[in-house]
Amino acid sequence: MRYYHAKSGNPDDLEKCSRQSDVNPHTTTEEIVRRATAAFNAGQRDEARGLCEQGLARQPGDPMLHHLLAAVLFSNGEILLARGHVEKSLAKRRDNAAAHLLAARIARAESDLDGALSHLDRAITLAPQREAFLEKARTLDQASLQHASLRPQAREAWRAILKVIPQHQEAAARLGRMAWEDGDHAEAASLLERAVAGDAPASVWFDLGLVRQDLRDYATAADAYRRALEIKPDYAEAALNLGTALQEAGDLDAAMRAYAQAYRLRPQSFGTIAMALTSAPHGRLWLDEESLRRSLGG
Repeated sequence: MRYYHAKSGNPDDLEKCSRQSDVNPHTTTEEIVRRATAAFNAGQRDEARGLCEQGLARQPGDPMLHHLLAAVLFSNGEILLARGHVEKSLAKRRDNAAAHLLAARIARAESDLDGALSHLDRAITLAPQREAFLEKARTLDQASLQHASLRPQAREAWRAILKVIPQHQEAAARLGRMAWEDGDHAEAASLLERAVAGDAPASVWFDLGLVRQDLRDYATAADAYRRALEIKPDYAEAALNLGTALQEAGDLDAAMRAYAQAYRLRPQSFGTIAMALTSAPHGRLWLDEESLRRSLGG
């Protein structure tokens, strides 16, 4: 429980004290949950937390309050505390699909992927909702990084989502990345172009740049890297790859500008830039390292 001392005379403390202590003895648990949910949805997490804690002080073990408090704590990054509260909620209501979904997200945040999958399977059995299937795809994807045997399951999970929601950006992006990693560049390009049709993050544009570069379509690869940099101006990898794509296209002046940007963003990339400039067909030679650094603006 958080306490605020009105005697301090601080107007902010008085306001917080007033706001968090107005749960009277006749307020029902459902009313506290409603108010706490409204506060949470309005971004007032401290108020939501205070209401849940006050409610649990009156009604210890209430599953709704434990569930909501777990959601508040999870949103604040307090993973261990959140897990404790969602487990208390599930101990009282084991067939609550929403609580199992929250428990799965918390478990995935702790890298307890087996636990997350167990909760997700239970949530899907109880209520086969879209969010549970999406969370399972993400969890299998994450788990496949540790256990390659799960990669086919992760791919099928994303495909199932894309089949039901053809415009689902995350599913198209992840399947595109997987196809590129498998060497299927044509399929990867098709999927990633679907993914960037909407408001895509820089990482998806970067992946599209990789695919187009591997297809030797250097002009469109450069366009993709430029888009990634527009979205994320400090994206050093995108600036570096933009330089290599432009160099492969024979535009060395533009490549040098991109390399200079990559060097400013990440000075440690100097070795990679030097190697690219001296090994590619469209490169230049410098008399010494310092002259190249000066050309890059260093």
